[in-house]
Amino acid sequence: MASKARMMTSAARTSNRHAGSGFTLLEMVIVLLVIALLGGSAVGLMLISDDERALNRASVEVEVLAKRARTVAALQQRPYALEFTNNTVSLMPLAEASLEPGDREKALAAQQEAAEANPDMVVKGFAPVHAGWELDPDMRIFVRRWATEEWISVSGELRQVWRFDPEGFCEPVGVRIERGKSWKENEFHPLTGGIRDSTMEAY
Repeated sequence: MASKARMMTSAARTSNRHAGSGFTLLEMVIVLLVIALLGGSAVGLMLISDDERALNRASVEVEVLAKRARTVAALQQRPYALEFTNNTVSLMPLAEASLEPGDREKALAAQQEAAEANPDMVVKGFAPVHAGWELDPDMRIFVRRWATEEWISVSGELRQVWRFDPEGFCEPVGVRIERGKSWKENEFHPLTGGIRDSTMEAY
């Protein structure tokens, strides 16, 4: 009889121990709420970081072209330029950038004809450097000239030319890139062609 009582007491203790280790309904609700909040925050961070990545990548591409334009201008001892057109940034000699896009092929053809007609007058030198980069279709680009506050939208027929001199100087312009409501503004240094100040807002 005593043995039976001891077994029942032992079973009761075991069942009480298991009952205390379970989760209550309130604890389960709290855990689910925390998981939902963390999940929502993660999605928001992913959306923001996607805009940040795209804007940072675009800024780097423009800066690389600017530094290359400065270097090539110094090496070849002739002015170069970055031309901003609709969603495109192009590196070329300033003489080409000064012409309207439709006139460049005519000028090149005239140069080739003159070279063929007078081969002795052709000056051997550096070949002109060309490079370019296209923004994503959902991006827009703006340029702010030196000593102004106005951001000029580059779209359609409107283009902007940023000059780089052989002495290593360039105009200290600002470039703004937008993607939806998010944007990044970069101010460029006139001596290095690199970004000296940057501001970004991502939504």
